[in-house]
Amino acid sequence: MDRRQFIKTTGYAAAAGGSGLLLPNTAFAADDIAVGSIHDLSGGLDIYGKPMVDALTLAIEEQNAAGGLLGKKVRLVSYDPQSNMQLYTQFAQQAALKDKVAVVMGGITSASREVIRPVLDRAKTMYFYNTQYEGGVCDRGIFCTGVTPAQTVGKLVPYAMKKWGKKIYVVAADYNYGQITSQWVKKFAQENGGSTVAIEFFPLDVTNFGPTISKIEAAKPDMLFSALVGGAHISFYRQWAAAGLNKKIPLASSTFGVGNEQIVLSAEEADGYLLAYNYFESIPTPGNKAFLERFHKRFGADYSNVTELACGTYQGFKLWAEGVKKAGSTDLAKVTTALESGISINGPSGKISIDPATHHCVLNVSLAEVKAKKFNILQTFDQAPPSDTSAVCDLKKNPKDNQQYVIKV
Repeated sequence: MDRRQFIKTTGYAAAAGGSGLLLPNTAFAADDIAVGSIHDLSGGLDIYGKPMVDALTLAIEEQNAAGGLLGKKVRLVSYDPQSNMQLYTQFAQQAALKDKVAVVMGGITSASREVIRPVLDRAKTMYFYNTQYEGGVCDRGIFCTGVTPAQTVGKLVPYAMKKWGKKIYVVAADYNYGQITSQWVKKFAQENGGSTVAIEFFPLDVTNFGPTISKIEAAKPDMLFSALVGGAHISFYRQWAAAGLNKKIPLASSTFGVGNEQIVLSAEEADGYLLAYNYFESIPTPGNKAFLERFHKRFGADYSNVTELACGTYQGFKLWAEGVKKAGSTDLAKVTTALESGISINGPSGKISIDPATHHCVLNVSLAEVKAKKFNILQTFDQAPPSDTSAVCDLKKNPKDNQQYVIKV
């Protein structure tokens, strides 16, 4: 199945043309609140971006149905950076300086975040990054609502080692997310009496993993850990299964499923993989059931799966909206102060709270196993703090801090 077929689109792409800007600013009244979305709707990262835009669309429509914000309608201004770093920069500038958005929700890879962040910092525009990442960003202008390694890898590695054994082979995307996350895997393995046999990195466009699969087979690890990213890297899982190794060497991942890889692959190829995220569709709560009913009513009963990143984007908007309501304004300083008061929401994944010192979130984390294209939840850890980032970042003491720390592990 082509990856573009398994995620139901919102119809935005047809409006995009070649410009990347999907909803022209002139189509709306001046007296409203603009929210910018910079998510890939084409290119190699569209497997992540399309569900994120759908979730943001739903969140904004729900807000408007409830009366909007501050007595005004909220409108979405959506841009398609096409997995191109230059376009991320261009659209961040356009969103802040031309379209005058109150907040930008956007970025998927850490590389995209790090080209957006300085642009929005200079323009004094609020930025919400709703994607799981490697941790360490310390900047009062950004709120990072996705999970970090202490919250997920720190739970997943010990669980998988107890289940499978202590020798781990790591394959990861070759940029800061994969490079830093692999070091966290190594740290948590050592803390639990294990070791990493080898760590290999791959550019996002690599599709041939044959030589590496042969090396993994020869190394005979107890388990494989994957931090692969993007549409091209789905090829690894296909080739892994074709070699029969998915039946011999079990796999845990900090990225599998956020692009609906379990839908693209067959159950035979992906069953048994272990994952850790804040959100799975299978979370058995009334709040999540109601969220999924609203989502499917809006986008169709046949919508494949609501991803971790989609839910994170929905929850990120809800957190920002609570900050606006508490501040009584969309002003950057006022909303930042409101969010730093420790705002919480009850989202589809459970309770999510802003940690004032880091601008990250305290949230629930669940371990799950892939089974028949779905996620079977095994264990849930309530209210996991962003302890990796809090070790290096305290914006209450150092409000002018503005960098990404590479946390020593």
